[in-house]
Amino acid sequence: MEIKTFAVIGSGQMGNGIAQVAASSGLNVIMTDINADLVGKGFANIEKNLQRGIDKGKITEEEKNAVLGRIQKSTDITDCAEADFVVEAATENEELKFGIFKELDRTCKKDCILSTNTSSIPIGRIAAQTGRPEKIIGMHFMNPVPVMKLIEIIRGIATSEETFQITWNLSEKFGKTPAEASDYPGFIANRILMPMINESIYCLYHGVGRREDIDTVMKLGMNHPMGPLALADLIGLDTCLAIMETLYNGFKDSKYRPCPLLRKYVEAGWLGRKTGKGFYEY
Repeated sequence: MEIKTFAVIGSGQMGNGIAQVAASSGLNVIMTDINADLVGKGFANIEKNLQRGIDKGKITEEEKNAVLGRIQKSTDITDCAEADFVVEAATENEELKFGIFKELDRTCKKDCILSTNTSSIPIGRIAAQTGRPEKIIGMHFMNPVPVMKLIEIIRGIATSEETFQITWNLSEKFGKTPAEASDYPGFIANRILMPMINESIYCLYHGVGRREDIDTVMKLGMNHPMGPLALADLIGLDTCLAIMETLYNGFKDSKYRPCPLLRKYVEAGWLGRKTGKGFYEY
């Protein structure tokens, strides 16, 4: 199966990055969201990223215009009808994703592969919302998408080998390195990462260290490029909480209990970089 038309559901931080990578690899891309303002903002971010590439001498003006010319902006999910491959990159909310997949299943042609960028929700549960579970797969990109090389690929219990191989090959076409994970809550990346972030928040909550000291210890002592609290702000504290709740509900193990301070910040609307305030101010 040859992938020519690629659709992305969601034009936010992850969605516009995925759209940029797909268009840069030569695919025709449909980037859709719930309103024109969101789609426009996502498209503007792609323009900004590409301009940065020009400024650094990595791409030409002609290449930038070619990439942008391959992206179709949309506010109607039915525009995905002719897509060969779809990535859903909506907010990490189970019911929202279920609704999107039901609509995609009704809209997209029968041989279209439907993938999800979920960072924690089991693929099998998403696949069960459709009549094509063999064509449902997890394609978990890392943030920021144009820079980060990893794509975590997760097949559900019903995902076919053909779907897996097409997704693996597509990841390599994007210039990424795929890694396979089994379908458990959090997969590999967030089953390891999020409890570490959650524990760093507990350290702050219990007064073990200040935010700067916690991040400094992890950067200089463990050679992490970014401290866990700063990373949580980059990811979004609402997303961190949603993932921890998925882990806690999925495993029923107290080690995955979200820190009360994390919940308090989310309830206050302090979500990190996207709101200008989280563990740090921006």
